[in-house]
Amino acid sequence: MVGSILKQERILLLAIPAAIVAYMAEHAIFEGGKTASLIAAIALIGLIVLVSMRVAHHAEILAAKVGDPYGTMILTLSAVAVEVLILAIIMSESSSPTLVRDTIYSAVMIDINGILGLAALLGGLRHGEQPYNDDSGKTYGVMILTAMGISMIVPEFIPDESWHVYSAFTIVAMIALYALFLKMQVGPHSYFFSYAYPRKTHPAGQPSESHAEEEDEGSVPLSIGLIIAGVVLIGVLAEFMSSFLSVSLEGTSAPPALMAVVVATISASPEILTALRSALRNRMQAVVNIAMGASLSTVILTVPVMEGIALYTGQPFIMAMTPVQTVMVFITLIAAAINLNDGETNAIEGMTHFILFATFVMLLFLGL
Repeated sequence: MVGSILKQERILLLAIPAAIVAYMAEHAIFEGGKTASLIAAIALIGLIVLVSMRVAHHAEILAAKVGDPYGTMILTLSAVAVEVLILAIIMSESSSPTLVRDTIYSAVMIDINGILGLAALLGGLRHGEQPYNDDSGKTYGVMILTAMGISMIVPEFIPDESWHVYSAFTIVAMIALYALFLKMQVGPHSYFFSYAYPRKTHPAGQPSESHAEEEDEGSVPLSIGLIIAGVVLIGVLAEFMSSFLSVSLEGTSAPPALMAVVVATISASPEILTALRSALRNRMQAVVNIAMGASLSTVILTVPVMEGIALYTGQPFIMAMTPVQTVMVFITLIAAAINLNDGETNAIEGMTHFILFATFVMLLFLGL
């Protein structure tokens, strides 16, 4: 039993000596110049992604045991926890006042346009129209718009001398929004975020696929413990990754928001695989919950944590989006409101979001 667990969690075990090597070789890597730092950063990014996938895997195990909407909530919260942790570590070493804003913006573009777009495109090509509960799409959309409007558009008009007052208000507003959202998601309106799929029949004597998988995956306490261990390891590795990446990018022509995109991509990588698997299995409700839920959780949980840090340190972040970012967010949310309004997705709707994701990538390389 123990040997089987150690074999399955070899990625987590590999992360421990990797962190030790990074600590011992840090000065030598810095002396090796930008190339050595870049190689070390890429290696650590790859390892962080693998560890975060193990965290997401165990979040999926818990999700399968409790069912929707609790399941996808666990998955998105674990991803946001990873993102907030990495972002907080990078912010301690970075002087960029726009890193928080750019990370949240990038996460929304990746989650809605990248994950939802690609999943709906591939799922639509395989299954045609894919059903889901349209109440979920509407609820997520209006809450994302409200949260981003309060925290990332209105700040453009707040006088500099009043930033701390508005930051405190933003923290309260985000907590209030998320508290009500959780009450709806796990309370009397939980049906907004679930969909009753037809049950598949199985030959007598043979367990269903989900039941068979659940039997093989171990206990809930084990999964919880491994999630916590994985998040701690990610935090340690992220600290070294941030230092190496900062050195390797210093003085180069890399896009200013590249660090933010790296953070958002790391946190979204497990969700991408989960969403694609769900779409190919014709379970679009899980995709909507993951993509839209991750976007909402990123905004509504990251903002109060980072605003709290700003108030504590007395150094405000630039949270107001640029005009290009604002336009992209509005186009994305309008497209999502139209596409997620009828209870079915298709390949055309997926393609519209995926093209918006490609536009986001192009704007990144243009430095916009």
